[in-house]
Amino acid sequence: HPSESGFTTDVLALYDWVKARSGNSSILFWGHSLGTGVATNAARKLQEERGVQVDAVVLESPYTSIRDAAANIPITKIYRQFPGFESLILDSMARAGMFFRSDENVKVLGCPLLILHAEDDGVVPPKLGRKLYETAHKAYRDKSKVKFITFPEKLGLGHDYISFNPELPALVK
Repeated sequence: HPSESGFTTDVLALYDWVKARSGNSSILFWGHSLGTGVATNAARKLQEERGVQVDAVVLESPYTSIRDAAANIPITKIYRQFPGFESLILDSMARAGMFFRSDENVKVLGCPLLILHAEDDGVVPPKLGRKLYETAHKAYRDKSKVKFITFPEKLGLGHDYISFNPELPALVK
């Protein structure tokens, strides 16, 4: 069964594989949506357990925690009014060991962190990306290592198409 620790372990195994074959190339973790929690988990674990920092972390359409994401995604709006929503939906993820606490993870990272969010994201509200940025910016000693880039609604990038923006390579660089 998929699990938070299993995803993190998989990313670290992939990191080891890439590191062994990449020479001196930079390696960054890039997560999108659910993958942003995996990316911050892996970066934190790499730093805390091995004393190694990934070269950078890029988070595309991130959230603060999986609980916050589930509580704020538009599709749950109708269900939030019903009794038991928290215990049935939100607490069920915690019971399954799914937390993805990016907000806690970014507090201990030291590598460059880039957060990308489209203002018209209909899945993960941009306010969660903004809140994650504020948490990281407050925690980072070197504030210049934390960047937040939003993409205006008029671009129509939504939740899935930030990677299609032709300016993205220059922004990441």
